Amino acid sequence: MRDFTVGSVWGIPIRINVSLVVFLPILAWIIGSGTQIDVYAGIVNTFSPTQFDAATLTAGSTPWVIGAGAAVGLFASVGVHELGHAWAARRYGIGTQSITLWLLGGIAALDEMPREWNREFWIAIAGPITSVLTGVACYVVLLAVPASAPVVGFVFGWLVVTNVLLAVFNLLPAFPMDGGRVLRALLARSRPYESATAAAARFGTGFAVLFAVVGVLNSAPMLILLALFIYGAASTESRTVMLQGLLTGLTLRDVARLDAESIDADESVSAFTDRMIRDRRTVYPVVDAGETVGVVTLDAVRRTDAADHDTTRVREIMVDDLPRVPIESDAFEAFVELSAHPSGYAFVADGGAVVGLVSPEDFAHVLQFRRDGVEVGPREAF
Repeated sequence: MRDFTVGSVWGIPIRINVSLVVFLPILAWIIGSGTQIDVYAGIVNTFSPTQFDAATLTAGSTPWVIGAGAAVGLFASVGVHELGHAWAARRYGIGTQSITLWLLGGIAALDEMPREWNREFWIAIAGPITSVLTGVACYVVLLAVPASAPVVGFVFGWLVVTNVLLAVFNLLPAFPMDGGRVLRALLARSRPYESATAAAARFGTGFAVLFAVVGVLNSAPMLILLALFIYGAASTESRTVMLQGLLTGLTLRDVARLDAESIDADESVSAFTDRMIRDRRTVYPVVDAGETVGVVTLDAVRRTDAADHDTTRVREIMVDDLPRVPIESDAFEAFVELSAHPSGYAFVADGGAVVGLVSPEDFAHVLQFRRDGVEVGPREAF
């Protein structure tokens, strides 16, 4: 879904996802209707020097003003929470690409997630600490608001409670929420980072199931959406960390096929099909005048009419817009770049010349070897 950049802090773009634009009026309506104002008025009155009368707060259009102010204040607080993460990351020399506010809260996209336990601990816990400090700041404002402005005072009192709840909720060990990252950091003190991630991810999926059950039993769609997000994010990050661990210490030279036999771009698809059957291979680099210009696969043949195989040239069905990745690139970074390309393939370049081809299958083989404890070394020359 589309994001809108609304400003920047410390050079970090602050973005609002379209899901939040749609959800904010709904949240304002939820806060301003029903019994929420009555309930929160009772809570705020326990610590506020000014006592708020629920009847005054729910008269006329006042609830909708409160709802709008509280909804905007909530997501402003979420933005400040994410800035807390960004500030802590900056202390360790880690940049933040952007902060995005969306339906389920906020996401600070760091340039990298540190593997050192103490760095991750402080970056993760900085968000909840910032939320508590934001709640304290809202309380100071509440003390300064005159009794003649009950709506303003109540909204800031509501934000005191909400920021404290935000801090507590984020500290639940539901990886990849803040508490889950704190848990991983603590586990990583005494075990490998990959093992700590797997354990934290199991906690995350457990909480996702719990949230889903509670959401279904209480007809709470937001809790169900949160459960789906946590489950998906925990599983994805766990797999990513596992892959990164298995590829640690390897470069693209160790993964890529540098000895693959090629096929001429002017060969017919029919001849290419015979070649695949003979060699029992389904992927070939394509060369033209001695230069590697693309890749052709069995899938490309399947998309070609069988009646045209004799007249169609390989160059007509090959993929030629592949990215070029330097041969000494970190294997994991190359894997990420490869995953982002629609074809799944990339040229391997050495000094500007194409010397090989790398595919998801190459990474799959290397990963299997590493799982089995087999050392992986460079392939032969192309």
